This record gives sequence, C-alpha cells and structure tokens, in this order.
Amino acid sequence: MSTPESSATETATIKAGIQAPDFTLADLQGNQITLSSFQGKKNVVLAFFPFAFSSACSAQMPSYEAELERFRSYDTEIIGISMDAKHSLTAWAKQLGLTFPLLSDFYPQGKVTDLYGARHAAGMPERALFVIDKSGKVVWAHVHRPIGEAPDNEELFAKLRSLV
Repeated sequence: MSTPESSATETATIKAGIQAPDFTLADLQGNQITLSSFQGKKNVVLAFFPFAFSSACSAQMPSYEAELERFRSYDTEIIGISMDAKHSLTAWAKQLGLTFPLLSDFYPQGKVTDLYGARHAAGMPERALFVIDKSGKVVWAHVHRPIGEAPDNEELFAKLRSLV
C-alpha cells in the first residue's frame, strides 16, 4: 500500500529565491497577461489548479474571490491557471462569480505549467501556489497534496503579510 505524497515547498524548476519565469497567457476576455508586467507594481500569487468544475477547485477559487480585498491590502494580484480550455473556464467562472484573472494553459498544453514544474497528467496540473514579490522573485512555493483538497488560505496570507 503506497502512502500519499506530502505537500512540497518547491518543484523541479521552482524554489524560493529564484526569478519567476516570465510568461504571457490570455485571460478569459482575451487580454494578454504577462507576469513581468506586475514587476515593481504588485506581488502576484499564481494559483495552479487541476480542473474547473471539480469540488476542491470550486471551493478554492471562490475562497480567493471572497478575499480579494485582503489580497489588495497586501498589494497582491491573484491569478488562477489551469489547463482547462478557455470556454470551460469561462462557464465555470461565470457560474462561481469569479472576477480575478483566470488563464488557460490549454494550448500548447501545459507550457506555463511546465515552466513552474507543476506536474500534470491527463490535462490536470498539480494544485500549486507561487508567491512572487514585486521584484519578480519567487518568495514562496507550495505544492498542495493530496490534490483533492483545497489548501488553507491562512498560510498564504501569512507569507503575503511578510512582504508588506
């Protein structure tokens, strides 16, 4: 009998202290979002999630929506990334009332997911959070395992508090 993997504080490509890999993906309205455009302006939380419409993701992403003012108080932009197709993410975001940027890493499949080392299978990345400070450096990484559970936001907010 195998034991479940435990959560990790780094991936094969990302650990605290490195410059965050830059990328550009379109949001649900077709606007190009480039990570480096936030440098010098805002901290960024990249929230990779496995699958729109799943129960854990449908709990995790609305928990960020409910805390948008708190993220803003830490001068932070939250960005969700999945390998779902844009039309699926659009329907899901509408159903849940999500207003923060969601990005589809669908084509070419997993390009940004691979940059961040969030392992994926069957089109679903691991549930992983990366906090990137205003200088563009990764200051915290958390790969949440087991994948079927949403992470606790308080650990994330503790890290954001330390950046203020």
